[in-house]
Amino acid sequence: MTGFVAFVGSGPGDPELLTLKAVARLQVADVVLFDDLSSGPILTHVRPGAELVAVGKRAGRPSPKQAHVSQLLVDYAAGGARVVRLKSGDPAIFGRLEEEIVALRSAGIAFEIVPGVTSASAAAAAAAIPLTRRLSARRVQFVTGHDVTGGLPQGLNMAALADPAATTVVFMPKRTFAALVEMLVAHGLPADTPALFAENVSAPDQRLTHTTIAALARDLDTHRGTAPALILYGPLLAP
Repeated sequence: MTGFVAFVGSGPGDPELLTLKAVARLQVADVVLFDDLSSGPILTHVRPGAELVAVGKRAGRPSPKQAHVSQLLVDYAAGGARVVRLKSGDPAIFGRLEEEIVALRSAGIAFEIVPGVTSASAAAAAAAIPLTRRLSARRVQFVTGHDVTGGLPQGLNMAALADPAATTVVFMPKRTFAALVEMLVAHGLPADTPALFAENVSAPDQRLTHTTIAALARDLDTHRGTAPALILYGPLLAP
C-alpha cells in the first residue's frame, strides 16, 4: 500500500495568500510535515485528526537533518498516508525540494508540486514596487545568501549580481550580505544602489526598510536580529 506526497507552498506566512489547491491538499492530508514559517494560522486548514510533524530548519538553531526529513516522507507515504510537505514560500525556490523528490522517486512514491507565493513577490507587493521595470529592470534573479556551511556561496556569478539593470533578490541574506556587498562594489555596482530589507514578510509585524546596499551592509554587520528576512536591490527601487 503506497500513499502520495503533495509538496505544497504555503506562501510567505499570511494564510490569505494560500492557494485554493494548497487548502484543498491540507484538508485531506493524513500527515503534514511543516516548516517553521508554515505554522500558526496556516495549520488551521488541516483536518482534525491529521498528524502534524514540525521539520523546519532555522539558521543557528537545532534543526532536523535533511536526510531524516526525506526518510519521514518515504516512511509515511509507504504506509499509505496522504502526506503534505508544507514548505514556506514556493517549494521550488531554495526549499531543498530536489533532495526530497529524489528520495521519493527512489522509493517509487508518487508526488505532486503545488506552487506557492514566494516571499520575493510578497515583499515587492507589500512595498508597492514592481520586480521588473520597463527599460531599466528587464531581468530578475534570485540567489541564496549562504551555502550548506552558512557562508557566502562559492562561484557566484558576480558579473550578473552586479548588473545595474537587474533586480536581485537575496534569500537568507543577513549573515553574509556585508561580504556580498564588498564583492558587488568591487565589480562595479554603485554603493548607493537602492535596497529593500524585508523582515517577516506578510506577517502582522512585517517591517520594510528602504535603504542602500552599503548602508544595509553596515547595519547587518552589527545588528541582524532573528526575524526571517530577504533583501531586494537594483533599479526597480530607485526613486
